[in-house]
Amino acid sequence: MRTQLFDFELPRERIALRPIHPRDAARLLVIRPASPFEDRFVRELPDLLRPGDRLVLNETKVIPARLHGRVLKGSEPKIAATLHRRLDGARWRAFLKPAKKVAAGDVLRFGEEGKVCFLGQLDATIEEKGAGGEATLAFAFHGAVLDQAIEERGDMPLPPYIATRRAPDEQDRIDYQTVFAREEGSVAAPTAALHFTDELLAKLRECGIGLTFVTLHVGAGTFLPVKTDDTERHRLLPEWGSLSEAAATAMNETRRDGGRIVAAGTTALRLIESASDERGIVRPFSDETSLFITPGYKFRAVDALMTNFHLPRSTLFMLVAAFCGLEVMHRAYAHAIDAGYRFYSYGDACLLFRGA
Repeated sequence: MRTQLFDFELPRERIALRPIHPRDAARLLVIRPASPFEDRFVRELPDLLRPGDRLVLNETKVIPARLHGRVLKGSEPKIAATLHRRLDGARWRAFLKPAKKVAAGDVLRFGEEGKVCFLGQLDATIEEKGAGGEATLAFAFHGAVLDQAIEERGDMPLPPYIATRRAPDEQDRIDYQTVFAREEGSVAAPTAALHFTDELLAKLRECGIGLTFVTLHVGAGTFLPVKTDDTERHRLLPEWGSLSEAAATAMNETRRDGGRIVAAGTTALRLIESASDERGIVRPFSDETSLFITPGYKFRAVDALMTNFHLPRSTLFMLVAAFCGLEVMHRAYAHAIDAGYRFYSYGDACLLFRGA
């Protein structure tokens, strides 16, 4: 499909730079097949689902993956690195900016002296430099020591549409993390899940709605624009996910008993769909996925989707267009803009119910 079909105009003031507090006070646009749009709130989610439904949430934990430093050569130009994929105990794939100032073999130094004396300074060698500013960094530390050094020096990796308008701060270490984050590895938050509070999760359980947790480590590629004219020529970067046997069993039993699988976010949806066969049976999964969903995709297991509002021409807007129809989503987004909904990672959400 032509990428331009997924374009729309969004006023700059609709982009949320901070989240609403409490988290579940965010607005929720409900989109049902052949029904008028409903303006609700996230805290009303238990009333919008049915007993016997199962909500699937991504419990990945965001690491402070944006590092700032300098190149140890010549005039020591400043450099920023956004880690997006761990390769092993000491090596990461990263996006460098400005990439033109570095080459393979250069050494980068991040941050000041370490807060823990034995760490010293955090250096990394550029092993390989690829296209689009991507590179492989080999750090001087490895394992838990490297994780601690990144934690000390890194900033939360706010998406570009926020980071270009304000710097990340300590509040973002709380706001840009779900209340149930457990498995470290993401360099972007599963933003629909940011709306949940402990109280809302408890109420969902009380209403007979099952909760299942899975893991998909979100990569920085989620923010990369689709630069091709045709969606078929775009490729998603792989992301690692895990869905346990217990989680698969719970979802299969829910569907068998007439309940619906509700994905809390596009990351949860992509993982479930990657783990499902053509009959909609969910299997245990522990692997990378680069599933790219566009209109025409036949959904296997997910019946409803809670998600935030996404960028024009983005892979995520393409996904929701596949879920509910491109024309429906254009109308829904136009309604959201007119009604003052807040967009993107710190913005409001929508609840999409799939048709047949």
